[in-house]
Amino acid sequence: MTCRQRGSNLREYVSRNPPGATFFLCLLTLALSFIVLSSYSNSHTLPNPDIAQDWNTLLSSLSQFYLCEKENASSPVHAFPVSLLRTMQEKDQKTSVNTTRPPSSVTVLHLRVPLTVTSSSPSAMLQDIGLSTTLTARQLNLGDKDLVNLTLEISSEDSKRICLSISAPTYILPMTLLPPECSTSETNISSVPVEVTNQLPASSQTCYSLYFKNDPALTVMLTLEEQSVAVRHLVEVSVCLLGICLILSLAASLKNAVAYRDYLKGQDFQSEPLIES
Repeated sequence: MTCRQRGSNLREYVSRNPPGATFFLCLLTLALSFIVLSSYSNSHTLPNPDIAQDWNTLLSSLSQFYLCEKENASSPVHAFPVSLLRTMQEKDQKTSVNTTRPPSSVTVLHLRVPLTVTSSSPSAMLQDIGLSTTLTARQLNLGDKDLVNLTLEISSEDSKRICLSISAPTYILPMTLLPPECSTSETNISSVPVEVTNQLPASSQTCYSLYFKNDPALTVMLTLEEQSVAVRHLVEVSVCLLGICLILSLAASLKNAVAYRDYLKGQDFQSEPLIES
C-alpha cells in the first residue's frame, strides 16, 4: 500500500470518526507540549516544586498586612530597646542548643530582608525604630495556630532592606536559602508595639505599610541533576505519546483500507451476471 493511499484512507477515517480524531489530536498536542517544555527546562533554571514555603512566600504574606500602633500602649513598652530583646532571644537560642529539646523547639533569626516600610502619618519618623507584633502561623501561610513573634528594625542604613527578628517554632520556618544576617548594632532602638490588621482603620492611628519585591536569590531552584532527570522524564513521556499516535494512525489507515477492500469485493460480487440454469 502506497503512502498516498494510506493518507487518503486516514483522511476518510477522520471524516467518519470525529471523536477518535479529537482524541488523537489531544494526544499529539500533549506530546508536542512536553517536547517544548523539555526544551525550555533544558535551557532555563527552574524553581524546586517540592519546596512549598520559602522566604519569598513568608515575606509576601507579611506584606499583605498593615501594622498599626496600639492606642493604649504604655510608655515603658514603647521605650523597650530592641537590642535587649535581641540579647534575650540570643540567650534563649544558645540555651536551646546546649539542651535536649523536643522537635517543637523555638528558633530565633535576625535577618536582613527586602522589605520597605511606609507610614500613614507624615510626621512619623521611620528611622531607628522597631515594630513588634505577634502573628499566627496561619496568617503567614506557615502552619496553623503556632505563634510567631516579629520585630522589624528600621534604620537609616538601607532604605530597601530592614532587619527582621523572628521567633517561631523551628518546624514551621523555611530554613533553606536564608536572607543575610543582620549586622550587630550597638544602637538602642525603641520598640513600638503594633497590631496586625487587613485594612487601614478609620481612627487616627499611625499605621505602617510593608512593600515586598520578590527576590530571586531566596527562591530554591532545582539542581542540575534534578533538572536533567525532569527533562529526561519529559522526553520519555513525549516519545511514548508520539508512539501511541503513530500506532493509532497506522491502525486507522489499515482498518479503513480493509473496509474499503471489503466494499470493493461486495461491489464486484453484485456486478457478476446471474447464470441461469
